[in-house]
Amino acid sequence: LRQRRTAWAEEIGRTREKGPYYYFVGCLPFFEITFRYLNISLLEDARSVLTLLNRVGIEPVIAEEERCCGHDALWTGDEETFLDLAYRNLKTIEAAGAETVIFSCPEGYAVFRFDYPRYFGPLPFRVVHLSELLAEKLPEAGAPFRPALVRRVTFQDPCRLGRHSGLYDPPRRLLSQIPGLEWVEMERTEENALCCGTSAWMECSACSKALQKERLQEAEQTGAERLLTACPKCRIHFTCAQAGEDGTMKIQDIFTFLADHLKKD
Repeated sequence: LRQRRTAWAEEIGRTREKGPYYYFVGCLPFFEITFRYLNISLLEDARSVLTLLNRVGIEPVIAEEERCCGHDALWTGDEETFLDLAYRNLKTIEAAGAETVIFSCPEGYAVFRFDYPRYFGPLPFRVVHLSELLAEKLPEAGAPFRPALVRRVTFQDPCRLGRHSGLYDPPRRLLSQIPGLEWVEMERTEENALCCGTSAWMECSACSKALQKERLQEAEQTGAERLLTACPKCRIHFTCAQAGEDGTMKIQDIFTFLADHLKKD
């Protein structure tokens, strides 16, 4: 049996079988099933990405043959599996004729940007995180956002996007475009931001849980109604840590939040 990786995109937005832009979806279709007990929809986030890309005039390739980027295999020392996954992904992207590969997941972005070239040499396409692309193209769309649906939000800097890749500004630039939205920083932010507690599903220990709860407390102290992040694993880990606690703050993907604020065509 093989999961239909692209079924979520049907009737949601416009995609292509071949073209200059490729959206690397990553493991969201698998996370959707694995973490359904948390009552969060990771595929909703993928659909939001497609909505945002279509709004700026991009109809991306989404490939059934795509594999995991190999991040977790590499970080747990399984180089053989990593290389196999990477080789298959590069062949899939080559067959699509893509010139730019777009990532909403920071882990996929960082692996393609830093690790794939170490093993395979310079890549024949541009690697870009969605926040960079939207920060560049949304202003050209002309005030695409409606007034804020909530008063205040705060943002979690994912490790791979921030400390690893140095992308702090693009998500904040995007949030600043929503009329009437106040976004506030937590006590520790950007390169000093607390990690969500674990990576590569290696271990969610008592130490990891303590980090998660400490970070959630920092978020609550801002008075924000939403904790936004650009990483599906951050969202999963914080939602898991919040279960059974008194906190009421909603944890949401930043791209779903942005898509919810798009003006109707």
